[in-house]
Amino acid sequence: MELRDLLLLAIQERASDLHLTEGTPPVLRVDGRLVGTKLEPMNREHMKKIVYGILTDEQKEKFEKDKELDFSLAISGLDRFRVNVHIQRGAVEAAFRRIPLFVPDIADLGLPDIVCDMARKPSGLVLVTGPTGTGKTTTLAAMINLINQERSALIVCIEDPIEYIHTNKKSLIKQREVYSDTHSFADALKRCLRQDPNVIVVGEMRDLETISTALTAAETGHLVLATLHTPDAPQTVERIIDVFPPHQQQQVKLQLASCLQGVISQLLLPRAKGDGRVVAIEVMIATPGIRNLIREQAIEQIPTAIQTGSQYGMRTMDRSLRDLYMEGVISYETAIVKVKNVEEFKQLLAVQQQQKTPLRR
Repeated sequence: MELRDLLLLAIQERASDLHLTEGTPPVLRVDGRLVGTKLEPMNREHMKKIVYGILTDEQKEKFEKDKELDFSLAISGLDRFRVNVHIQRGAVEAAFRRIPLFVPDIADLGLPDIVCDMARKPSGLVLVTGPTGTGKTTTLAAMINLINQERSALIVCIEDPIEYIHTNKKSLIKQREVYSDTHSFADALKRCLRQDPNVIVVGEMRDLETISTALTAAETGHLVLATLHTPDAPQTVERIIDVFPPHQQQQVKLQLASCLQGVISQLLLPRAKGDGRVVAIEVMIATPGIRNLIREQAIEQIPTAIQTGSQYGMRTMDRSLRDLYMEGVISYETAIVKVKNVEEFKQLLAVQQQQKTPLRR
C-alpha cells in the first residue's frame, strides 16, 4: 500500500497514530491501544521508499545527519499528521500522529471552565503538563483558539513541529516551526520578545535557557502558555526549580511564585464503553498560599493545598478520576491504575456513594 492509503486507513479506523516498523504489518493506535492491521508486513526497502517519498532534499540531509527527524505533513484531502522518522536496527521507520483539521473548543474537550479562565489571564505563566500522547497540544490549541475568538492580541507560537493551523480572527497569530523557521525554542523565545507579542506559546519547555526566558517573559507582562512532560503540578514546580544550578534556585523560586498562574496536568483514558477516550485533569491555581509554598519550596504540601482549594477551581487527579468513574465514563480498573493514593480514592468513593448526589463537572 502507498502512504496515502495507510493514512486514510488510520483516519477511517479513528486511530490517533500509525506506526511503520520493519517486518511487521502497519500498526494503529486506537483509543490508546495498539491494534495490528491485516496488511502485509513492511520490508526495509518499501518503508524507506515510503518515508523518503515525503521528505524534501533538506529533510533527507538532516535525517541522514541526525538519524532523527520531526516534521508535520499535510496531504490534500486528509488530516494533518505529526511525523517522527527514526532508525531502528538499521531500518528507516516512522510514527504518524494524526492532527484534526479543526481546532477544538475547550468545552468540546470536556475541560472545566477554569481552563477558560486561565486562557483569559492578561499575563503570567500557564503550564499544560502530562505524559506524551495525553492531548497537551490539543488543550493548548483550544486555549489559543479562545484567545483568538475573544481578544485583539498578537500571539507568537513556537512549535516543533507545527500541528494545529490557526487562522486569524480577533488576534494576529504567528506560528514558527523550530528548525524550519528558527534554530531552537530558546532562540525563538528570546527574539519574539522584540516582536511585540501579547501571548507567547512554547510548544515544549525543554531546557534551562528556554525555561529561564519563559519565566522572564511571564514576569514582564506577557501571557506565556507552555507544555512540560511532567505528571502533576508538584513535580512540575520541582522540575522547573531543579533545572537551574543551586546558586540560582532561590531566585527562580521567587520568579516562579510571582509569575505562575496555574498548572493543568492531564491524562487520556479509555471510556468504559470503548467509544474513544476522555480527559482526566488535575488543576493547580497559583493562590497566595500556593505561591508561598513555591517560595519556601514546600512541594510536599502542594497536593493538600490543591485538595482543599476547590473553591478556586482546583482539583486533584484522584478527584477527577473519582468523578469520571462515578459518572460511568471510565471503569474502576482504569481509575484504580492511575490514582496516586488508593486508600484516599476508596474513601472518596465511599463518601460519594453515601451522599448519593449527582456530580457536577
